Amino acid sequence: MCVVDVAAKELAVARFLKEHPPPRQVDSDHPALRGCAEVAWSDIPRCLAAIPSLFRGLLDEAAAPEAAPVLTNVLMDGVFHLSPAMPAALPFLLRLVADPDVSVRSSLLDVVVIAAELSQPVDADNDRAVLLLGHDSDHPEREQCRAVFSEHASLLRVQSLPSADG
Repeated sequence: MCVVDVAAKELAVARFLKEHPPPRQVDSDHPALRGCAEVAWSDIPRCLAAIPSLFRGLLDEAAAPEAAPVLTNVLMDGVFHLSPAMPAALPFLLRLVADPDVSVRSSLLDVVVIAAELSQPVDADNDRAVLLLGHDSDHPEREQCRAVFSEHASLLRVQSLPSADG
């Protein structure tokens, strides 16, 4: 299984923050990010405390194209595996995707769609699926993500999502 290790994630975040240092006055009042700074990101296994900086980077038009892939890599543990941080990040991703002023919302929608697909229950009787995705009991983030999607379903209205053209 291809797994993105924490050291690689930390290096990518450090590069991003070096190229796009957070402003001294941080606008954390954006409605999509309310509560982001209060999440105990570093208490989540294999999660980086810098996630709020990446989310703020998504609101900066110059930094957003670089922040989006870095955040995506941080929120994934591999091609077919969500990071334990994904359930905590999903409410913010969903709110950003629903905001037409977010320049990278189409890229973020891709992440949300992937999270939705990977959070589906795995049929324990399907050996191939279990081999590829693992048992649900080993991935509590799947059920947690499903709960977040359910709780924030109103943000997923079709008319609020970007079209294929962006």
